[in-house]
Amino acid sequence: MADSLKIAVLRERADGETRVALTPETAKKFTALGASVAVESGAGLSASIADADYAAAGAHIGDAASVVAGADIVLGVQGPDAALLSGAKPGAWIAAGLDPFGQRARADAYAAAGLEALAMEFMPRITRAQSMDILSSQSNLAGYKAVIDAAGTYGRAFPMMMTAAGTISAAKAFIMGVGVAGLQAIATARRLGAQVSATDVRSATKEQILSLGAKPIFVESVAGIEGEGAGGYATEMSPEYQAAQAELVSSHIAKQDIVITTALIPGRAAPRLITDAQIATMKAGSVIFDLAVAQGGNVEGSVPDQIVERHGVKIMGYSNTPAHLAADASALFARNLYNFLSAFWDKEQGKPVLDEEIGNAIRLTQGGKVVNPRLLG
Repeated sequence: MADSLKIAVLRERADGETRVALTPETAKKFTALGASVAVESGAGLSASIADADYAAAGAHIGDAASVVAGADIVLGVQGPDAALLSGAKPGAWIAAGLDPFGQRARADAYAAAGLEALAMEFMPRITRAQSMDILSSQSNLAGYKAVIDAAGTYGRAFPMMMTAAGTISAAKAFIMGVGVAGLQAIATARRLGAQVSATDVRSATKEQILSLGAKPIFVESVAGIEGEGAGGYATEMSPEYQAAQAELVSSHIAKQDIVITTALIPGRAAPRLITDAQIATMKAGSVIFDLAVAQGGNVEGSVPDQIVERHGVKIMGYSNTPAHLAADASALFARNLYNFLSAFWDKEQGKPVLDEEIGNAIRLTQGGKVVNPRLLG
């Protein structure tokens, strides 16, 4: 086994990052493929995984230097600094969430170090890559957590309750943006008993909203604006659509108790969906959860990891929402990474060999250069 491919996992060092890129489940699966697995001591503690659990799954436990030494592949939730990877093999892979647009200097550092960086968030949204998609798995949990924590901050009950002392009306929840996070937010708010409505720039999401028992809120007067770009991601709206959307949202948002905003555009600042003037029309005690707060925010005045009160409305959002569900988020992230590497595993070579479609999409650096067209354009 001395010549087997070595997979290394370091403890995450980013502030507030509680997830880990490997679980005992995936460590055991990598070992079954013929790889050796090394994990930095303490890497899983914040996700409730002890070193002994990794050891029982066949992983070697050590300090950062020994874990990285001779590594062929380094897995991460967020990309480790290139300085931590000096002991890895020449051309070693770094497979993680690399934030290529926000952390371009890190990509340059990987290139300079001769490492091959693979940005998991650039995974194409195609059928065969669904099980490898970290954005979807983490957004799903984020949508759930946004509703749960908004409910905890909201000073009233969500479901309608008929009691001997009188009836409590159901809370009204409005979900803005119906991607993976938005769909889970709709489902969670419905399960909690709220009256749920939702909107999106993509007209195709109407059926999805209806299928979850929520009410679609869409601009009907501006035709032919689908808002869907390549790969199923939302694009920026036209000025005409933005104006019509703002008018519709303003009248609707004033009646809501809970608003969850989820709109993100890859590589760009989050679009502004709610202004201070719109917040001022909402009822005192209402709650807005801004899932895009770390990318500049959908909501005017939102601040990461703080509850801000404006006009009697509480505005909240986390810089890293999935990290607030560390165990489940780690389990799904680790499976995404295993599904990715195992799908390309070549038994004869004892290592994964990427194809062009997915390899070219996610590869940031190779041969000492930044090679991804999305970073070169």
